Amino acid sequence: MIETLWPYIFIAVSGWLATDIWRWLGVLAGNRIDEHSETMHWVRAVATALVAAVIAKLIVYPTGELATSPLWLRIGAVVVGAGAFFLFRRNQLLGIVVAIGTLAAGLYALGT
Repeated sequence: MIETLWPYIFIAVSGWLATDIWRWLGVLAGNRIDEHSETMHWVRAVATALVAAVIAKLIVYPTGELATSPLWLRIGAVVVGAGAFFLFRRNQLLGIVVAIGTLAAGLYALGT
């Protein structure tokens, strides 16, 4: 029984070790960094840029089912969602729900 599970156990443990160590080191290092320091501003800027890049990639070069939607609809959904986000006091959940709802309504109207 253990011989058949050994490859899966090895993959799980090695995958955990490869990622979890860096998470713990990040937590330890992050606790020692002043929240208002230049280093923390840089870390936030890099994290924000990475998230923005992933979102832009999903909008401009989508894969899967999202690729069937026209570019103008994807951009329009983001604009409407951002408008809802700012209109309702920076409510992230509402902005996301409105953007997804706009995209879904547009796909339904197009018959896709």
